[in-house]
Amino acid sequence: MPIDRRSFMKTLSAACVVPLSPEAKASQPETAVVTGQRRQRSHSPNVIVMICDDLGYGDLGCYGSHLPTPNLDRMALESTRFTHFNAAHPICSASRSALLTGRYAQRTHTQGAYFPHSKTGMSLDEVTLANAFKGATYATKCIGKWHLGDAPEYLPTNRGFDSYFGVPYSVDMQPLPLLRDLTALEPETDRDDLTKRYTEEAVHFLDNAGEGPFFLYLAYSYPHDPARASKEFQGKSHFGDVGDAVMEIDWSVGEVMKTLRQRGLDSDTVVFFTSDHGPWFQGSPGGLRGRKASTFEGGFRVPMLARWPGQIPANRVVSDWGSNLDLFPTLAGLCGLKLPEHPLDGADISHVLFKTGNEEVTRKPILYFSPMSAQGADLHCVREGDWKLRVAQGGGNIYINDSGSRSESAWLPRPELYNLAIDPGESYDVAKQYPERVQQMLADIEALMPTFPPDIIAAYTALKRNVASRTTPPGAAFRQKTNAPLPEWAWEPQDRR
Repeated sequence: MPIDRRSFMKTLSAACVVPLSPEAKASQPETAVVTGQRRQRSHSPNVIVMICDDLGYGDLGCYGSHLPTPNLDRMALESTRFTHFNAAHPICSASRSALLTGRYAQRTHTQGAYFPHSKTGMSLDEVTLANAFKGATYATKCIGKWHLGDAPEYLPTNRGFDSYFGVPYSVDMQPLPLLRDLTALEPETDRDDLTKRYTEEAVHFLDNAGEGPFFLYLAYSYPHDPARASKEFQGKSHFGDVGDAVMEIDWSVGEVMKTLRQRGLDSDTVVFFTSDHGPWFQGSPGGLRGRKASTFEGGFRVPMLARWPGQIPANRVVSDWGSNLDLFPTLAGLCGLKLPEHPLDGADISHVLFKTGNEEVTRKPILYFSPMSAQGADLHCVREGDWKLRVAQGGGNIYINDSGSRSESAWLPRPELYNLAIDPGESYDVAKQYPERVQQMLADIEALMPTFPPDIIAAYTALKRNVASRTTPPGAAFRQKTNAPLPEWAWEPQDRR
């Protein structure tokens, strides 16, 4: 009998631990352990997608950090490593929705982050990667942070996953129940042990992988604030709580990779490792401007490692631009998945992964939406190749996401243009030098916006009417318009002096 929402929420707040029932155990797919030499299979590869929460572009040794991440550094040597890979959104739920659907979160009713007891979640008519894999006879498993709605109909086992073990939202939210499918194992779980328990669950799943292919979505809860680690890793990194959390994630990746090798699955499995967006209060954006929730590159650019022994070239670094929106179309082509009827916003980047040619990825311009507004749907930027055009800016502190910041955006009187290939820190506005490119990118925004839902179009229309003061310096939080005379020291664009 389907569980209703009221009964489900009572389960989450129950004072006792609910053990996994024999029926729940029996409902898990029967599998067989495969040991020894690599299996010879003619069907599509296994797929593992690992995604961290708030891991910054500069938080791994292979991306320049001094944090101890030996397992991920080894994985980087065995992988193709991207240096220009972006999340699809700089906030948690929206980014995960985009990765799992290949579509902007603004199309899937996921503009920001869901909180406990949300009345809604990611649109139920969306096709997830798990739905597509299940349709291709893959076994599907979700482990870790979900954050796409906590009502039963929005949880993983109703979104294409055969089974689920994890928490429904972020570690800074309460209560934080640990779920097995739709059952609360613990109404308030121990946050210190989450990474260890996710790892044990992943290893158990791989140990019992059968002959058919599988899709494992392993979503770590850390290093999201407040960062935690198990006792074995507390104080071990010498980089504080965030460093300890990253170090334990590195250990977890090592355990997963070791299990793949021990079970003869290594050469049959493609593994992606990434993050949902940039770091929050702590962690490193790798010298980039901005952090989580901002539309500067520090909020969007993330690590991405792609590993498949003998298939994806190892020890290779690519500067090709990519996005988490690209995983769905890329895996659809790689694994023979049926594409959904909804059009995807990402691009198939297979030829970048497999180095099959020098042609560039054909893609539409990518839009950067800001969550820091009342609607959570303000458009700030458009990106095309190396070029990024900023058309709007938020208020308050632009480097961190904090409750003291103004949750409003304003349309810039002069758009700002940045060349990310030579200016990754977005330090030099060159709009004046490339007026034709600015106009073309503005036209591309106008061509894309009618494809979005009415509420997103309405937010865009309202944003364009809320024009910032002409004294707003390039790269700054916007200044409010005023009718008062400008002081002599007030900054104005050169063409308006």
